[in-house]
Amino acid sequence: MSSSEQRRRQLAREKFERQQKRREEARRRTRRITAIVAASVAVVAVVGVSAFVVSGKDDDKDKKTDAAASQSPAPEPSESESKAPTPPMKIDKKATYTMSLKTSQGDIAFSMDAAKTPETTNSFKALADKGYFDATKCHRLTTQGIFVLQCGDPKGDGTGGPGYNIPDENLDALGKAGADGTVSFPPGTVAMANTGQPGTGGSQFFLVYKETKLPPTYTPFGTMDDASLKAVQKVGEAGVEGGAGDGAPKKAVTIEKASVEKD
Repeated sequence: MSSSEQRRRQLAREKFERQQKRREEARRRTRRITAIVAASVAVVAVVGVSAFVVSGKDDDKDKKTDAAASQSPAPEPSESESKAPTPPMKIDKKATYTMSLKTSQGDIAFSMDAAKTPETTNSFKALADKGYFDATKCHRLTTQGIFVLQCGDPKGDGTGGPGYNIPDENLDALGKAGADGTVSFPPGTVAMANTGQPGTGGSQFFLVYKETKLPPTYTPFGTMDDASLKAVQKVGEAGVEGGAGDGAPKKAVTIEKASVEKD
């Protein structure tokens, strides 16, 4: 691998880590402000302005970081605040399951091994069974540094989640991290997005369509079949809106229907 490529990937990872820290700090500040609002109606207007300033500053920092690093970050964090209980365990932990997505860009399916990722598999089945993923967009495509299509956010902006978090699982499946702190996520891998902190997975996941180097901190829980991988690769080849390396895919991907069935 050329030194320029190594540097490019390093910049992408460093940018991601900085964004994670800032976004998590912004979320904490926003939650504190929300608590103040609940306690005193008199400060609603002031708090509303403060929340706007917090978000604006965070966005400005991201833009400056984008200009400095000019690389796409790792999969964007999902919402970390846990409010709802996790779904009760109902799957067969010794079985494999297939998640099937009927999308506007063709059918995408991937297998999940419940023996290796029981909490993740159980959560995805519970969410799919209640139609959580239906009529949602895969909101983010990256085509520089890392190569993934990210889905599973009902808000469509990278902050949505089911209201609970699931634990990390199967983190050693792709091997030990190399000297650069990363492992290879091969094409066809499906893994969980998170905030960069342990145990912060929710509903967002990413589909790897080209070999991608990332830290071994994202639960790899699924594997796409060949036809599904080709469908995602076509989305990747079409690129990102506006010609950037990170953003909404030009070929919009809407999950029309999601289902999880035992094999």
